[in-house]
Amino acid sequence: MPHPLVLQLRFTRSEFKRAAKVSEEDAVKRVLPMNSISWTIGHLAWQEQRYFIYFPTGKLLVPDVHEHFAFGSPHSTPAARDMWAAWNRITRAADKWLDSLTTKKLQQYVVHDGKKTRWMYGNLLLRVIYHYWYHTGENMAVRKILGHTDFGYFVGNIDGKAPYRPEKRS
Repeated sequence: MPHPLVLQLRFTRSEFKRAAKVSEEDAVKRVLPMNSISWTIGHLAWQEQRYFIYFPTGKLLVPDVHEHFAFGSPHSTPAARDMWAAWNRITRAADKWLDSLTTKKLQQYVVHDGKKTRWMYGNLLLRVIYHYWYHTGENMAVRKILGHTDFGYFVGNIDGKAPYRPEKRS
């Protein structure tokens, strides 16, 4: 079974997807000062690719995402279908690495270009989870401003899909 934090990430992803479920037309609308929903999809794909593919392997699966959706990159309004395709490709690839995580690995520092960085894999995993929640809220705000009313609950079935699970020693 995957590490409990990985299970929380997967639940968080599902909530992000639920909050970003809009038409192609609404996905590219920008409500200032926020980003478009389609941009946030690309941005979170960038973060997962960077932390869960590039840092462990040195490979960029979707270079365009790395180039256009990194932290600090200019705003854009890409097609949501393209961003979902990139996001799905990246998260499927990231899942292979995430499924291998142990508590011991989460406590290791990232080594990049042969040098130990200041980042531990566990902190990066938490950062991604929190980042998803930030943009889930932002996307819900954009949807509300655009007149959407079909939100459901902000946090879905956490008891059924992502209950607390204790960490096993490893």
